Amino acid sequence: MDKTEVCGIEVSARELVVACAGQRGERLRSFANTAAGHRLLRHTLTRGGKRVRVCMEATGLYGLDLALFLSEEPLVELMVANPRAVRHFAQAMMQRSKNDRIDARVLREFAARMPFTPWTRPSMNTLALWTIARRLEALTVLCTAEKNRLHATSLSQNLPLVVRQDIARSLRFHQRAMRQLRQQALRCIAADAQLARRFELLISIPGVAENSAIQTLAEINLLPPDRDVRQWVAYAGLDPREYTSGTSVHKHTRISKVGNRHLRHALYMPALVASRFQPHLRGFYQHLLERGKSKRQALTAVARKLLHAIYGMFRSNQRFDGVRIYPACASIAAAQKTS
Repeated sequence: MDKTEVCGIEVSARELVVACAGQRGERLRSFANTAAGHRLLRHTLTRGGKRVRVCMEATGLYGLDLALFLSEEPLVELMVANPRAVRHFAQAMMQRSKNDRIDARVLREFAARMPFTPWTRPSMNTLALWTIARRLEALTVLCTAEKNRLHATSLSQNLPLVVRQDIARSLRFHQRAMRQLRQQALRCIAADAQLARRFELLISIPGVAENSAIQTLAEINLLPPDRDVRQWVAYAGLDPREYTSGTSVHKHTRISKVGNRHLRHALYMPALVASRFQPHLRGFYQHLLERGKSKRQALTAVARKLLHAIYGMFRSNQRFDGVRIYPACASIAAAQKTS
């Protein structure tokens, strides 16, 4: 580690600001966020055959190409940090200002002082499925808004007909795009044996249809294979967050939401449907209501229980079994039959 440099890279649409610390002290440089800039950056970081640890934030598509490019270099150890963790780290350093150079220095210190978690490079098929699923999610939100606008305009006789026609045309256009994206997502899944099997397992869950399965699979498949179920729950932001201090401060326990909101959204509708129509999850849901939980709390617990079930199904390669989710429901039904 003595010969390993530590670097932080702040990514923007056009520029990469790099802060490095090694035996020569701190160095700050800028590179273009282009393929040529990426090659120059890699050459600069590994000049002389030295190893380097690089930390960058998960900034969406702006930093994706750079992360994929650097992960191919054996001399580069790459970590893609959670932006919230980096922000809190900067606050702990009493950092009051913010610009690209300061952010690059913060990322460098984050890599040097915090536990280093190497980034797991996804396969191109997994990456394609993920990008398609994210686009499907965005179009779903857009179509819902257009449907609401179409309904609102249809109730008024004073609005121009051309407005309703334009909204209807826009809605048809986006729905057609969603069908094409869904077909492409299914082709990506069919091209990978593991994805195909996991997709088959997901749709065996009552309440999980094709769209929900695509969204859920795309997000979960990015997780490294060595993660346990608690880490899955934390990744989704469904882990409980306690807030107590002494005897005077005792707030209600809530979910942390420090995780992947897209996965939480993908689990919402399956949890809602399963809590109504799947006997074991409905029993679990009713049990929580009887204990005084609110409907929202109970529904969140069902979503977390579904994620536990998905984890077990993927590990055991077995289809959904409600008895394993909430065995008490089966025992109650058996007791009712014998009485």
